Parts: sequence; C-alpha cells; structure tokens
Amino acid sequence: MPIKSLAPRNRTLHLSNPEISQFKKRFLDLREPCKVETLVNKTICCDIFEALRYLPKGFVDLLFIDPPYNLTKDFNGAQFKEMTDVEYEQWLASWFAPLMKTLKPTASVYVCGDWKSSAAIYRILSKHLHIRNRITWEREKGRGAKANWKNCSEDIWFATVSNEFTFNSDKVMLKRKVLAPYKDPNGAPKDWQESENGNYRLTCPSNLWTDMTIPFWSMPENTVHPTQKPEKLLAKILLAGSNEDDFIFDPFLGSGTTSVAAKKLSRRYCGVEMNEEYACLAEKRLLLAESDKTIQGYHDGVFWERNSLSEQKKTNSQIDTAADIPDLFAAM
Repeated sequence: MPIKSLAPRNRTLHLSNPEISQFKKRFLDLREPCKVETLVNKTICCDIFEALRYLPKGFVDLLFIDPPYNLTKDFNGAQFKEMTDVEYEQWLASWFAPLMKTLKPTASVYVCGDWKSSAAIYRILSKHLHIRNRITWEREKGRGAKANWKNCSEDIWFATVSNEFTFNSDKVMLKRKVLAPYKDPNGAPKDWQESENGNYRLTCPSNLWTDMTIPFWSMPENTVHPTQKPEKLLAKILLAGSNEDDFIFDPFLGSGTTSVAAKKLSRRYCGVEMNEEYACLAEKRLLLAESDKTIQGYHDGVFWERNSLSEQKKTNSQIDTAADIPDLFAAM
C-alpha cells in the first residue's frame, strides 16, 4: 500500500508495501511450545487463542491487556461486534483464565476497559487475582452527546498474583506546576522548587491520571490504529510495576505501544497481534525506538502534566521514511 501524502506537520506512521514485506520477516512464527528465550523482544502475529497453546509457564513479570471493549469497532477490516454483558464476560474468561499460567508468582496485571466493560473485567480478575486498585485516566478526546455525559475517561484495573509484587512509586512522580506557592517562615519554598520556567512540585502518583495526551497526527508515535494508547501511559505502568530486564507481555498488542515503551525503558517484551498491518507497525516503531528513546511527557525521570513541558530534546532524529528501511535492515 502506498504511503499517504501527509501535511508537513503530520507525523502519523504509515507502511509501504516494501516495509510490510520486510517487517513480516521479523515476526516470531510460533508453531510449537517454546522456551522463554525464544519470545524475548518478539512480535507474534496470530490469534491469542493460537498463541496460548505454545506459551511457556511462569515467564511474565507484568501483563498488560488492552482488549477490545464491548463495542462494535472496526480494526482494519476485522470487526469486533458488541455482545450482551454475559457474552462479553464469557469471552473475557475464555482467554484470561489460560493466560494465568504465564504469570510469575510476583507478577502484576493491568487490564484496560471502559465504563461498560469495567464491571465484567472486575469479576473476571477477582476470580484469579488480588485486585489492588482501579486507575481512571482522562481521554481529552471524546464525542459530545446532547442526552448523555461526554465519555472522556477509561479505566485500568491493577491486580497481582500474590502479596509479593513490584511497585516503584518513586519512579512515577508527577511534576505539577505550583499556582499558590507557600513558603516557610524563613522564606524558602515549602515542598516545591523555583525555576526559571516556573514553580513546580513533585507529587506522588494517584489512581486519577489527568496528564495523558491521546496520540494524534503531529505526534511521532501516532499510527492509524483506532484505539492506540499513549506511550506515556505505558511508561507509567511499566516503571511502577516492573524493573529493568523484567519480562512484559501484551496479548493484544495493536500497533505496539507496550513493546515500544518496554524497549525504551530497558525491559524485555513480547506481544501478540492478529492483524498483520498493526503487527508491522509495531515492528516499525520498535526499529525507530533504537534511535529515539524519548517518551512524550516523560523527561529527566519524572512525568509532566499535559502541555507543561514545552520541548523535549532528542538525542537522535527519528527515521520514518520507506527509503531508510533497507539500510536499517542491512545494519541489523
């Protein structure tokens, strides 16, 4: 497929036919039970039910799941159709229960959902895991409705296999602008810092995230995937719930955000995606991540409120043209 002609500031990633041919070669062809080493830093292009037949036991440190919500949605020609609440819960259980074998005793699990699917997700999780919290994050996009509240939030359920798990709260501090700066009796800033660009305070992470930006056309991480999650969102989860070199697994990889964030943060990763084009987009993003480790909204070890960090310096420019791909592959 030809790469679309884009406006100068439009950085949405697309795929050319030569790129698709090249990136397909990077997929892991999973046809028999495998060892953990076989999965490291791989994309598996198949249905999750097929992959479940061959995945090893006890290799996952953090499981991130972003399944289709209970909505009728087109995913590049493959339509997911809305079900009854009972049917949707049965569908969740059909693949969630088998996934439990992949988890280490110390593993954490994060599952995305919307207001309609959240109750079913809770019931499934409660049968297998210790539920710790529910994160609600603001989607600043969303369609308005005259007869209902605008839907601009989603949930992420946080659960663990046991009472022994990783949570690095110091790795996910949020840098907030101080609007009413208090000072101690000596005139020194109280719990905040002065800077040339304003006054800021580091705050502990909460389960309400209002600092996310949904990927859009001027962001280099943006793809054509209809429900793409921000790299910043995954970065928060991975930094809090895992350590460097831990194994991150995503059974509904989409265009690869989980794997890309894991690579940028020095985690091992593997993802399953049944759609070939989305899986190729994941591979393209992973290749680009070799020269660009930046995550929008995350800088100097802290997360910034949306639109408060004016510019992030990049150590290397991104390579995103079809002409560059053969040279990159030749160097591998």
